[in-house]
Amino acid sequence: MEERKFYELHVAGLTRQLPLCEVNPHLDIAGFVIFGDVEMTVNATAELLKKCPDFDYIVTAEAKGIPLAYEFARQSGKPYYVARKALKLYMTDPIDIEVKSITTMHVQHLYLDGAEAAKLKGKKVLVVDDVISTGESLKALETLLENTGCEIVGRAAILAEGDAAKRDDIIFLEELPLFAK
Repeated sequence: MEERKFYELHVAGLTRQLPLCEVNPHLDIAGFVIFGDVEMTVNATAELLKKCPDFDYIVTAEAKGIPLAYEFARQSGKPYYVARKALKLYMTDPIDIEVKSITTMHVQHLYLDGAEAAKLKGKKVLVVDDVISTGESLKALETLLENTGCEIVGRAAILAEGDAAKRDDIIFLEELPLFAK
């Protein structure tokens, strides 16, 4: 059995060993998962908040960004909303957008409750996620938010993967390299 390889990540004063995961025969990525890593979530949020502009609300897509959005809300005292991947019974007059997901290879939707969307109108919104890579998820979330009449004042992530690290429109703590084989 082949020994598993790791990438050593240093971010927010912490060190983590990230397993390398094969995307295809020519490319590996480092698997970064903040679920269950409270120390990483708390430290990274504190560092990101120092870099973020003033905002009224935090929004993330339903995925690994949820713990980060919660921690942003806890540390800043500002509310957060999650754009859901499925329509929920509690939602009234939801708004939605189609998303072509690279990770699942299927067309998905993002939904935001109409009452939440109404609260965002005219407000400053910070979009957060754990990792920004291709930017497709971010783009879909921004398109959804355009329908609310809010102003997106920042896009924050713990890590920028690959070419995303060259972008000047996102706030991040560290670059996460891609591993060509």
